[in-house]
Amino acid sequence: MGPKKKKKSSGKKKVSKAEQLRLQKEEEERRLKEEEEAQLQAQQEEAARLEKERIEQEQMENLEAKDQERRESELAELHSLEQKFLSAQQWKTDYRANAKWERYLSCDGSPDPTVLQEINTFMSLWREDRNEDIQLVMEKGEQVLSLIEKLQFLLLDTPPNEITEKETVQYQESILELQNLLHQKYNGATEHLLKTANMYEDSETGNMQAVIKDKNVTFCIWANLKKKVRFKNHVFCDVEHGFDLLKSLAVSNVAVRILHTQYDHVSPLWLQCQSVPKLEVLDSEELTQRSKDNVEEPEEEKKTDREEPSMPAEEEICSDERKSASSFKENSSSIAGINEAEEKTEKKSEILDVPSQVQDPLMQEKTNEKEEAITDDNVVDLQQFVPVGGVYHIDALQLPPQVKQIKDWNMVELLDVGLEAYPYPPEEAEEAAHPPIHITLRLSDHVMYFEDPVIARWDPAGQQWRTDGISNVRYKNQEKSITFETDAFYTIALLQDAHCNMLYRAWELRPTGVDEALLRVTTVFATVQIQIKGHQCMLSSVVVEEKHVLSHVTGKWASPLDLRAVLKKAGVNIFPGEYSYKYVSVNKKAPLAEVRAYQQMALVASAFAFAWSKWNLEAGQEKVVFKVSEHLKADSVEDKDWSLYMFNGQKAQKLKITETSEAFSEELEEDTEFHSTLYHMLKDFASKEAIDKVEAASFLFIDVVYQLLLATRVLTYS
Repeated sequence: MGPKKKKKSSGKKKVSKAEQLRLQKEEEERRLKEEEEAQLQAQQEEAARLEKERIEQEQMENLEAKDQERRESELAELHSLEQKFLSAQQWKTDYRANAKWERYLSCDGSPDPTVLQEINTFMSLWREDRNEDIQLVMEKGEQVLSLIEKLQFLLLDTPPNEITEKETVQYQESILELQNLLHQKYNGATEHLLKTANMYEDSETGNMQAVIKDKNVTFCIWANLKKKVRFKNHVFCDVEHGFDLLKSLAVSNVAVRILHTQYDHVSPLWLQCQSVPKLEVLDSEELTQRSKDNVEEPEEEKKTDREEPSMPAEEEICSDERKSASSFKENSSSIAGINEAEEKTEKKSEILDVPSQVQDPLMQEKTNEKEEAITDDNVVDLQQFVPVGGVYHIDALQLPPQVKQIKDWNMVELLDVGLEAYPYPPEEAEEAAHPPIHITLRLSDHVMYFEDPVIARWDPAGQQWRTDGISNVRYKNQEKSITFETDAFYTIALLQDAHCNMLYRAWELRPTGVDEALLRVTTVFATVQIQIKGHQCMLSSVVVEEKHVLSHVTGKWASPLDLRAVLKKAGVNIFPGEYSYKYVSVNKKAPLAEVRAYQQMALVASAFAFAWSKWNLEAGQEKVVFKVSEHLKADSVEDKDWSLYMFNGQKAQKLKITETSEAFSEELEEDTEFHSTLYHMLKDFASKEAIDKVEAASFLFIDVVYQLLLATRVLTYS
């Protein structure tokens, strides 16, 4: 049986090999057939793809050719609309001329700050006036601040062709003189008040305490009349500022003054120490004469100090804003030139025609190599941080001789030194450790601090804010108070990151009536709504954590420049500066695309709503993407009404994707075409009523919309 089994097994193996060969052959034939079929299918698909691309390319070429055919007529029609920018420029020129004439004709007793003789006479008369009553000084100070504000607004608002270099220097010097004279008078009023300190004697402690304030300045003055150690700390009840006096000072002939100014005449001095190139300065050269700290060395007040005048006293507009303000006025006059030259001018030269505030940051970096990062960690970078809530001048002062009543006579010893600082730390203790000074400040309810503020002291020698010398800082958000210790008496400011409200989470611009619109910018911390009407705008609301705040500045009509100053002063900064790109990870856009988008959005803002799109991040540097909807009503825009548009400054198109699409695509919406302008792209789908409204829109309304879009730069900082 054994051999039979072997024989049978051997036969089975022979059949299996043959079968395997047959199966292999069939498998090979099937594979070759499948490969042939796959190759044929791939060829067919490739042919179909090429045919589709050929058709699409042909369609695209036809659309491009059609766009080129009508490009000249469309640009001419756009140019006609853009004349409204020039009309707005002319209106503002006439307005400034009329205001100047009205100042000349006015007889209200106030000097014209632009007339050198009048302003010098005004200052001379006040300098010679020996009446140092603090109430009168504060009243006069309000007038002085108004004069300073007028001059600074003129420097910001007047185009270079309307102001000479001589006038610019004259206005800056007048500002410096007024600022220094004002502080001298404040010191003189303080000295006068301290000579009669016993009139303000506190019944409980026997020491002097006084709080005198108006809308611009608050004097908190304490004088150590009784020299008792147990009364070494004090809180000014009206304003809740306070201090703990050191034991060595509690028995000394000393007074403490906390002078809180709502304006900031100190920070601009920092700019002198920076190598700011001429390209980034508004008018000729900045004055760079040194100004000493008026509080640290009050005995030298009578010397004529100089301060950098480029920042308005109460508006706190930095040099980058002066530049952007200049861009408002310069850009309108260059719009026509950009459009006329766009076909024959290279893109590099076109960039030079747009406002410098949106120039490629690389251009700025090349001219700004010396102005790199600050190496000293204790020095505050005022391009990144801004003082909010004014400046606190905290001083220890020598208590002057007091008035003595002898019978019917009031007698006082007169000293020629003026108001003197009390030295602390004492000279003999410079190398030895000395106790710190404990300070408490109650923060203003009219200012928003979205993050814990940075406390800095002014260094008059280095002309900069510094954070060293300050310790044990405790910020109480609910109580809106801050306590800290310092190693000497300093001028103090509370600073906030200038970019804490950037990048924006969303934005929307929609018409609300005839020559009316609403711009809403949503940031991480706040939602800001700005109403636009005619040639003015108004802060309609600021909402933080579902609560309306800053009611004291809402509901007041102002120019875009004034509104920006008001918001920044209140701590709500939604206006990028020239150097903001260094501190915010921006979605950088080509200046040509960004500026022309703002111009053309403004031209049609009377009938179309615009809003943020997430696809703007995906579109690259050369293109901007935003949502658009025809909107002739005052209510909000429904989600279904939005469409997506892409624009590169020279070509506009409607996109097929929506805000909820899975991926970004530049594919055109079906049955749509290219256009050279955003206006004509929207015109394809607009109603006659919308186009009529666009054509009838006021040039002043269009200009204000454009200024606000350019100021917020929503297409880059969102």
